[in-house]
Amino acid sequence: MEVLHSIWNLLISQNEMVTKVICAPTIFVEGLLIFSLLTTILKINYTKKQQLLYIVLFSFTSLLTEFVISTPYNLFINYFIMFIVIKFVIRTNTIKTILAVIIPTVVFALIGTLILKPILLIFNLSSEQAQYTPIYKLLYLSIMYITVWILYKIINSMNLDLLFKEDFTHKNKKIIIANLIFGFFTLGVQLTITAFYTDVLPVVITFLSFLSLLTYYFISLNSLTRTMKLQITTRNLETAESYNNSLSILYDNVKAFKHDFDNMVFTIGGFVSTDDMNGLKKYYNSLEKDCQRVNNIALLNPNLINNSGIYNLLTAKYQKAKNSKVEIELDFFFDFNALHMPIYDFSRMLGILIDNAIEAASETDEKIVKIMFRDSPNNRTQIIKIENSYKNKDVDKNKIFEKGVTGKENHSGMGLWEVKQIIKRNNNINLITEPNEKYFKQCLEIYY
Repeated sequence: MEVLHSIWNLLISQNEMVTKVICAPTIFVEGLLIFSLLTTILKINYTKKQQLLYIVLFSFTSLLTEFVISTPYNLFINYFIMFIVIKFVIRTNTIKTILAVIIPTVVFALIGTLILKPILLIFNLSSEQAQYTPIYKLLYLSIMYITVWILYKIINSMNLDLLFKEDFTHKNKKIIIANLIFGFFTLGVQLTITAFYTDVLPVVITFLSFLSLLTYYFISLNSLTRTMKLQITTRNLETAESYNNSLSILYDNVKAFKHDFDNMVFTIGGFVSTDDMNGLKKYYNSLEKDCQRVNNIALLNPNLINNSGIYNLLTAKYQKAKNSKVEIELDFFFDFNALHMPIYDFSRMLGILIDNAIEAASETDEKIVKIMFRDSPNNRTQIIKIENSYKNKDVDKNKIFEKGVTGKENHSGMGLWEVKQIIKRNNNINLITEPNEKYFKQCLEIYY
């Protein structure tokens, strides 16, 4: 009985260090709840290893700052650490990473603000007593964690989809990030005020504070979703327009084939009847080029190129090649939805490499560019290979990536230098440059 009495006295006595030690294990529960919330709301795929690694890193760093830095300043350190852990453990894009920090923080802050004042009133406590008395701190955390868990279950059952799977444009990304950072700063100020003045603020003010924060983040989230929908709609319209252009070109080519079909058959029959195999071979090679041209246009299909941004990029480059009288041969064995590098960097790199290939090929007699997209699951590698006919056989494959180096008139020589910078930013990609007697080849390898 004496032991139980001692434990009880320990629980009801106000002591900052004892409270921190007793409540330390709850941080692992909080880490699990935060991880569950952010992956559910933002539709983030993860492995068990990533989940465990996040919870362990988050919990231990939170415990470290809890004992070293005073509240509420330790919270800001925790937010920064949370950002780093999410970015490099779960590997999300910048927008999702910021949201993954803000959304759980907002949820815990709003629920904490809502339940803290009633606890203070019911037990006639000061903010300091609630914070540094073990039994009251455990009660507060228990109610908050149960409430968050119920909220998580509700969100999970709703199958919430806020359209965060898509990538934002660079301009929209800057605006959204600025808005989120401002909102995060506002939240930080509000948390600081709550931490210091909860016990002296009237219930009405506390409730209005909770309501204003809830309203602000609801409007922000709604605006973010609407912006995303608008961007997707715009992309879909651009894709539809590009596809209509591709269909128009395809229709003209098929119509021309149909018109000449009888002539083709009669021509082939003439070669066969005279047993002129050499003439038939030459004629077949010419016919094969026309067939390949039609097949290439048919491959410019949004069902095959299942990323609207890349689809629009490829159709634009195809049109550019056509205007330069350059033939493009396409091969697709690829799922762009499973691309293992940022789409923004990928599209920039792809555009630069194709532009260079078209410009180099336009100076040659062959005027050929071959582009192949292939996924190699056995080697866990995605391969994009671009080959083009070229004139300058003495090109230095290392020097062309230097800043300002170019063999073309009116060019800054920045394109391949930018490609080199993108490769430096992404540690899972490699570009192999292999010129030979016939083609200049660039092979992009993306490892996963």
